[in-house]
Amino acid sequence: MNVNKLLSLLEKNAIANRGAIAQKLGATESEVNSKIAELEADKTIVGYNTMIDWHKAGRENIVAYIELKISPISGEGFDKVAKRIAKYPQVKSVTLMSGSYDLLLTVEGKTLSEVALFVSQKLAPMAGVLSTATHFMLKKYKENGIDYDVAEEDDRGLFNL
Repeated sequence: MNVNKLLSLLEKNAIANRGAIAQKLGATESEVNSKIAELEADKTIVGYNTMIDWHKAGRENIVAYIELKISPISGEGFDKVAKRIAKYPQVKSVTLMSGSYDLLLTVEGKTLSEVALFVSQKLAPMAGVLSTATHFMLKKYKENGIDYDVAEEDDRGLFNL
């Protein structure tokens, strides 16, 4: 069984019918279930997520992408600071980056003020953090290869917003 193809199919739709997955892979449903259990056990599959358009669901969250420049800790690199930051419930993701900053965070809050206070009171003064740059998400068009409700183009070439 092609494990990479199995993982790709699950990544696109984790609740897909296992029989349909087995058919696409030329395997039995039992083999697919067994392989998925193995991949979960060895943490190749680390979790399952449902993508939700929270705006349509009536919940307005503020999402911010925060760039952090940090000072690596001797013998531990960026890991210690990253793991400390990851413990905050507002922090949805922490990613080590190459380029002009070191960590990219995705942070959620109920208001702009809540996110701003988190940055100014928790992140910025943290030992090892040299600087922050906060960018607020305005609208999401596509995530994980899935298009959100993007407006259709009219005959004049303008978008219907």
